[in-house]
Amino acid sequence: MKMEFGRRRMALLLVLLLSVLTVNGAYLNMSASSISIELNEEKRLYLLPRSELDESALIEFTYEIGSEIKFEQDTKLIRDVPNVTIPANSTEKVPFLVKSESPGHVILGINSTSTELQDLKDVYVRIDVYHSTMLVVINSVIGWIYFVAWTVSFYPQVYSNFKRKSVIGLNFDYLTYNILGFLAYGFFNVGMFWLPSIKNEYANDHPRGINPVQLNDVIFTIHAVFITIITIVQCFIYERGHQKISKFCKVLVGIAILFSVITLFVAVGGKITWLTYLYYFSYIKLGVTLIKYVPQAYMNYQRKSTEGWSIGNVLLDCTGGSLSLLQMFLLSYNSNDWGSIFGDPTKFGLGFFSVLFDILFMVQHYILYRGNSAYTPIKVEDEVKPDDSKIQQNGV
Repeated sequence: MKMEFGRRRMALLLVLLLSVLTVNGAYLNMSASSISIELNEEKRLYLLPRSELDESALIEFTYEIGSEIKFEQDTKLIRDVPNVTIPANSTEKVPFLVKSESPGHVILGINSTSTELQDLKDVYVRIDVYHSTMLVVINSVIGWIYFVAWTVSFYPQVYSNFKRKSVIGLNFDYLTYNILGFLAYGFFNVGMFWLPSIKNEYANDHPRGINPVQLNDVIFTIHAVFITIITIVQCFIYERGHQKISKFCKVLVGIAILFSVITLFVAVGGKITWLTYLYYFSYIKLGVTLIKYVPQAYMNYQRKSTEGWSIGNVLLDCTGGSLSLLQMFLLSYNSNDWGSIFGDPTKFGLGFFSVLFDILFMVQHYILYRGNSAYTPIKVEDEVKPDDSKIQQNGV
């Protein structure tokens, strides 16, 4: 009897809890969370009541472009959506029309004075207006091509090292910067994509934002770390000559690691959020990308040769980087969003910077040092000196 009474009591508590959640929850849903439409195209969407209202509710639509939410658009990307009414005692879907007028991105939300409707900030649809949906498909294809190009770009160097049984010509500073950058990028991507607490922090800071890290970013980074480690192992088992990591590189990497450890304790102490801590790793990656190619280019110049530095790696990286930049321009044109390039030049600048170094490497390989073996300066003790006795015999 006591067990039965306990079960009934538990069931009653669950019913009461569900009732409270229902009262505090949103009563409406959108028929879609995001849509893509062409210029001057029209689409019908619906508001979906989750439960009946005691009184009818007037719904006004809001427009979020950038970070501001307004009842009117400064630049009309879509035609203003007329107010609609949710009737009382009904769960029938309520239609409304969306007609595009200019390319861009807008978040269509709702507002109401009804006291029965709550959490309406979570009811919205993301609308992307494009010049052409065909360009959307083309951009998607380009994205997969440069993803494959960048992924495969690691293998020519690994194969070249294996075939030569030597890593002479591959700069160790470049490898050190590379593993540091990919580890930092990996921490950022894994944290943003897989850790619920980090995702919740990001959602709180960007209530209607999309997580910038996708699954392919995580896969690419993990793969990059794995292949870079294999290349580093090759440096220990194959001939490497007198190559070593420079003191300057060791200092920079040491500073980056020390910074990561110090800010870790700051995050543990609650002085910064874990999301902010992860962003620090993305900054490390950005810094590494700016400098990592310099040691290899300078080493090629000193040796007057690109022997040992795989041109296949360069060609694939240049292909990926060029297609990435092309995609950025096509996306900006298609959605009339040039601010994504010129408003935030970091991503564009880094991509462009990498392509410039790839071009420099190609000039070194195919023009400046074409077919050259590694140049090694002759030491003073190794110089061939003339034989004085022979010179005297010849009457010189």
